[in-house]
Parts: sequence; structure tokens; C-alpha cells
Amino acid sequence: MAHVIAVAGKGGVGKTTLCGMLIQYLCEKGKGPILAVDADANSNLNEVLGVKVETTLGDVREEIARAELAKENPIPTGMSKADYAEMRFEDALVDQIRHVLKEVDGEFSVVKERGRIYVYADSEFDYDETIEALKRVFGIFGICPTVVLEDKGYEELSKEVVAYVKEMYKDEPKTFKMDVRRAKKSYPMTSMEMNAQLGGDVLDSCPNMKVDVHEPDVMIHVEVRDKIYLYSEVIPGPGGMPVGTNGKAMLLLSGGIDSPVAGYMIAKRGVKIDAVYFHAPPYTSERAKQKVVDLAKLVAKYSGPIHLHVVNFTDIQLYIYEKCPHEELTIIMRRYMMKIAEEFAKKDGCLGLITGESIGQVASQTMHSLAATNEVCTMPVFRPVIGFDKQEIVDVALKINTYETSILPFEDCCTIFVAKHPVTKPNLKVIKRSEEKLQDKIEEMMIQAVETAETIVCE
Repeated sequence: MAHVIAVAGKGGVGKTTLCGMLIQYLCEKGKGPILAVDADANSNLNEVLGVKVETTLGDVREEIARAELAKENPIPTGMSKADYAEMRFEDALVDQIRHVLKEVDGEFSVVKERGRIYVYADSEFDYDETIEALKRVFGIFGICPTVVLEDKGYEELSKEVVAYVKEMYKDEPKTFKMDVRRAKKSYPMTSMEMNAQLGGDVLDSCPNMKVDVHEPDVMIHVEVRDKIYLYSEVIPGPGGMPVGTNGKAMLLLSGGIDSPVAGYMIAKRGVKIDAVYFHAPPYTSERAKQKVVDLAKLVAKYSGPIHLHVVNFTDIQLYIYEKCPHEELTIIMRRYMMKIAEEFAKKDGCLGLITGESIGQVASQTMHSLAATNEVCTMPVFRPVIGFDKQEIVDVALKINTYETSILPFEDCCTIFVAKHPVTKPNLKVIKRSEEKLQDKIEEMMIQAVETAETIVCE
């Protein structure tokens, strides 16, 4: 039978000495084996016992932490955490590129190689359509239409570079700078030598081109790898992080201008998006619902497929309208929307909620109202447009092509039961007191709303 003896107390009272003497006594009496655990930060029991300790409590904690991390995200043997993070980033980016290219006519191969992702056209394709598709992939910094060359020695490379410059810029007067990156270290010339030599070759062969190393009109890029990649045009990508590298969140999609923009902005940070829409038939029409589905599809062009949960909110709205003060309708309905959205978020494995709220935009978006809404949530609520003016939100909506759909004149559930004089500084105690009138049926109604929701995959 094992016994546990704990020695504890404030510092400097002889705990370690007492433990050491107790261990020695028990060993002499044959009461072993004995496991000694020194939980003191100083860990000097080994000195008292006169033994060498290879593993400290800190080492044990680190091992436990590593084991727990490995359960969630197993890291391949021999790979550092930094390399693993980079691999996950690149893999997610490759997956998203392949996904958007499914919409484009043509066959493509997507390959990653040492900090670059190459898209090879394996058949006839529409160039403009392909570029537009890639411009919707978060994580892409720049898109570079590239000439791929076999390594046939410097002389052949020089001819190809000169021919490329002549083809691209004809007789237009331009300033340029060479940018050679020699990833293949076995290549017989250094990057600096190639910069100087190729720059000289272009100058000699193209009288319209002049060197400007500070602010050139054109950067001519040459990357020497297993093959040689030649390009000068860099089309800006959307930036951000690949979708799926930062977890998942649930978007409250209303049908207005703001919420699609909010979803787009959070997706740009690498977050996978699902959405919930509160439908209130017959007060909101099927066209209003279709409008939201269309908006979800437009956001999905950037975020990847969205699971849209359509919740029948009519009975809950009518019940609130019947039982609660009319000036509090908007806040109380908003609180129950957040509760229901959080239920879907938990089911879908989300880590947060997303709304399109902006401070002071409407009565339900004052600081006091937002505090009252937040109070019912256990998850973080992301509000990416919280400090935006309306025009700034509209500008993003125009950019992502959701604006024209958002302004279609179909009412959503937030506009059909609007108080004439809604409270703008709700008192949380008063709101909770009003909600007590709902307790007879509201929980049952929420469960029914969640269980009867329709889920539509938008992509």
C-alpha cells in the first residue's frame, strides 16, 4: 500500500531538510521504493540527498505541454514548430487555390516549392478569369505571370531575358533593375554577378531601357531554382491569411450592407466562416431569404463554402413583441439572436461570433446596447467594422461585389418590428427584468428554432 507524505509551508522553515531526513530514515527502515517530487521552484532536494537529478519539474511540465499540443496538432518527426506552421499555411493556401480554380475553364496543377506556389496551366485557359479567381484567395501577396525556362547555361538564359524584355516593353522608354535570386546554389554564377551581367546584356540589346536601381519603372525578376523563372509583372493579391489557418467563426448574416463586409474581413484573417440568418415568414419573404443566400455565395467566393443556417424566428419575435416593452424590442430580440447563433457556433466547432455592428450606427449599436448584447455571449464577438463610417463599409462592399445585392428592397427580420422610440442606453437590470416575462416559453421556443433550422451550403 502506497502512502503520500506532503511537506509544505512558507519559505525558509526547513522543508527541504526535513524531506531529506525523512527519505533517509524510510530508506534505512526498508520502506522503499520511494518517489521524491520536489515541487519547490529552487529544486534543491538533490543537494540535500547528494544525488544528481537529470529531470526537473519544469522539464516534466514542458513534456506534458508538448504531448497535449501533439494531440491537437501532431507535428511530423524531425520538424520544428516554425516549419510546421509554415507547412500548414502553405497547404491551406494550395487547397484554396485549387478550390477557386475549379470555377475556371481549364486544367491546372498547383505545386508548392520553397516559399513559392506555382500554378501550371495544363490546357487552354482564360487568362483574365484565372487572375480574377486568384485575386480572391487570401494569403496571396502577389500574382506573377511567369516564363519557365530550362537551365541551358548562362548564354541561353541571357538570350531569353533579352527576348522577354523586348516582347514585354517593345520600344517604350523604361527604367529597370535586375533582381536575381539564386536558390540553386550549385549554379556557377552568384546572384550579384548575374544581376550585373544580365543588366548589361539588356542595356546593350534594348536601347529604350535605362538602369535605375532606386525607383525603376520595371523590376525584372529571375529566380534560379531547378528551373529558371522569369517575370516582371506583379499583380497585387488580396493579402491576409489562408482561410482555415485561424479556426472558425459564426457570422450573423442579416441581408444588409454591413454583415457581408464583416464576414469578408474576418475570413481575410484566415478564419473559416459559417453563417446564421433569422427568417421571419410571412413578414419576411422568400425573396428576402434568397437575397441572403446570394450574399453568402458572394462572400463564399473569398471564404470558401459557407454553411448557412436559416432560422425561423417569427414565433420568438411575436412572443417578445407581446410580452416586452416596445422600446426594448430591438435589444431583447438581438440578445436572443446572439444566444441562438452561439448554439449553432458550438455545433459547428466555431470559436467566436461575427457581426457587422458599428458604434452609433443605429439604436442597437450604441456602446450601451452593445454591452447589453454582449452580456448573453460566452464566446468572443468579432466586430471588424466597429469603427467604420458607413461610406467606408460601402467601399468594401463595392470592392467585394456585395453592395448591389445588399440594397435590394426586401425587408429582414430586424426591420419589421421596430419601435417608434427605441431605447439607446438600455439598463441591463431593466432588460433582464423584462425578459423574466418570457421565461414560460422562451427556452422551448429557442430549442425548436435551432432544431427546425434549414442548412444551405453556399459556394
